[in-house]
Amino acid sequence: MTYSPATFSAPRLSPPPRLLMGPGPINCYPRVLAAMSNQLIGQYDPVMTGYMNEVMALYRQVFNTQNKQTLLIDGTSRAGIEAVLISCIEPGDKVLVPVFGRFGHLLKEIAERAGADVHTIEVEWGEVFTPEQIEEAIKRVRPKVLAVVQGDTSTTMLQPLEHLGEICRRYDVLFYSDATASIGGNAFETDVWQLDAVSVGLQKCLGGPSGSAPITLSDRYVEVVRKRHHVEAGIRTDQHTEGKGSRIGSNYFDIPMILDYWGEERLNHHTEATSMLYCARECAINLLEEGQENVIARHKLHGDAMLAGIQGLNLQPFGDLKHKMHNVVGVYIPEGVHGDALRGQMLNDFNIEIGTSFGPLHGKIWRIGTMGYNARKDAVLHTLQSLETLLRRAGHKLSPGEGVDAALAHYASQA
Repeated sequence: MTYSPATFSAPRLSPPPRLLMGPGPINCYPRVLAAMSNQLIGQYDPVMTGYMNEVMALYRQVFNTQNKQTLLIDGTSRAGIEAVLISCIEPGDKVLVPVFGRFGHLLKEIAERAGADVHTIEVEWGEVFTPEQIEEAIKRVRPKVLAVVQGDTSTTMLQPLEHLGEICRRYDVLFYSDATASIGGNAFETDVWQLDAVSVGLQKCLGGPSGSAPITLSDRYVEVVRKRHHVEAGIRTDQHTEGKGSRIGSNYFDIPMILDYWGEERLNHHTEATSMLYCARECAINLLEEGQENVIARHKLHGDAMLAGIQGLNLQPFGDLKHKMHNVVGVYIPEGVHGDALRGQMLNDFNIEIGTSFGPLHGKIWRIGTMGYNARKDAVLHTLQSLETLLRRAGHKLSPGEGVDAALAHYASQA
């Protein structure tokens, strides 16, 4: 059936005014939304390539690095993970993945799809690894790559990274971390911690939408992947030389080709996602204008207030709180309360979204986020008051008002 202009109509987009207090995505900063509405320009317009250079410089500051090769992968945060791993892993390479939640399993799967011989170590969900555990595994496996998630939202835990870079250098291992859920709300020091590759997304503490994946790559990583350098037929000239290593298994996620596109030659690879570039640029500017330390402190303040409020509601937080991310808390669903039904009521009656979890924690915990634009006092208090109302109506024993009062007491103590 065909539609003519006279017969076809569709309603204008009118999404409900949700307050996204789950583990991400979250509500965007208004200035980020505004940046995305700017008009498009050509991918080789000097203004556009100037914006690309600005984004590279801005994200060097976000990542706390001097890495020249700091840029965007067009796609969600998973695109960044895949680009980093598929470009440095050749079939048969050993990769070590410490798994402490759902996203460690994701790194394992992506590495396996790249042909790696993947080895894992695991701890119970809600815990993290010690440097000694990881070093022992590196000594045993002798991997080419250590791939680790910093903040795994499935468990709300933050894996310490500060001692792992030195260990990796000692054993000649490339050190990669996915920091999508943690960067911006928790400390991240690419150079000080001696990371070789990092990938993130915008939809958590950076306060943007999903769809762009900033990455940063050390000279050490670039030297490895440049051995697999390839230039497509049709744009290759006599001046281009091919790498001696195997061709990377993905064209779109081929980092040496993407480096040529972002580099001085501007060798055509794809058409840069202009609106997402605007968006990523604004996310970085927003973070840096407020100041990294201030943003991390804001996430800690509101995350701790949410934790105090949760405990005030006679709810038990999940996991080792010494290693909880600032920006999300896991909460055991109390006995007698239907977790998904209450989440539905939060969404439909109060326009507030909180998260469930995955795997062994599905149906056992909620995940409540305080990140990016939503790391603010009113969002915390509205969420706690709404949650209290539904818990009380579901028969959960609590002291009325105690959740909000506990959060307010925390704010007062930090004033």
